[in-house]
Amino acid sequence: MKNKIIVIVGPTGVGKTKLSIELAKKLDGEIINSDSTQVYKGLDIATAKVKEEEKQNIPHHLFDIKEIDQNYTVFDYQKDCRDKINDILTRNKIPILVGGTGLYVKAALYDYKFSNENVSNNYEDISNDELYIKLKNIDPNTSIHKNNRKRVIRALNYYYNTGNILSSKEKTDKLLYDAIFIGLTTDRNILYDRINKRVDMMLKNGLLEEAKKLYDSNIRSKAVMTPIGYKELFEYFDGNKTLEEAIELIKQRSRKYAKRQYTWNNNQINVKWFDVDFDNFNSTVEEILDYLNNN
Repeated sequence: MKNKIIVIVGPTGVGKTKLSIELAKKLDGEIINSDSTQVYKGLDIATAKVKEEEKQNIPHHLFDIKEIDQNYTVFDYQKDCRDKINDILTRNKIPILVGGTGLYVKAALYDYKFSNENVSNNYEDISNDELYIKLKNIDPNTSIHKNNRKRVIRALNYYYNTGNILSSKEKTDKLLYDAIFIGLTTDRNILYDRINKRVDMMLKNGLLEEAKKLYDSNIRSKAVMTPIGYKELFEYFDGNKTLEEAIELIKQRSRKYAKRQYTWNNNQINVKWFDVDFDNFNSTVEEILDYLNNN
């Protein structure tokens, strides 16, 4: 396993964090965050950020490195993550990337070129339809779906920073590191049930209070408005939705996000998928360890 990088991907709620810690313990690894929302301080419950008591003395990198009113781009992440990877490898440890942001994984490990972006609008007051019209005016042949708000915004910001359309950006499948991609999966109904229950647990653990603190701060940065969980509850605080409606919207958007994560990982990277045994998670860990040791 020397000089290898392990990458753990999969939909939200499938057990990526738990697996990363188990593998790090057994393989003398260190964990690097690859979730775009977990780099920010104070965004803990909605982003399902690993808790201190869960870390089990395993070093965790690129968590809580920015304030919520600071801008942090994929360009920044690429540099920071590669620095961490090289540092960990130099110390003969195994870097383990874990998180739900596929673009961060590709930026770190593949020969992707990014520019330092000074424009980073979140277009919080503009509807999906209006945003899509903006994008179509710039790039009539875009393949981005109008309801994929995050990618539409990414394409607009890319254009305003570089003067080029995102669809013309050079893509590459050239890996710069020796990486093994591990994917966790499960039956769709099981996953959706886990997502629904996880949202309920987040609420029990203080999601409403965390969201209210952000709401009262009047900060509406990209960091705050990107994660699922805050903006939905903001609608409740604004009086536009009941609490029950806001909670159901969080669950619905989380399920849709999980579906998009599956699609992205299957289309973008070469993943070895493992069905998770939630009743005996250790058996899943052992199965993955056998695979890693044989590869």
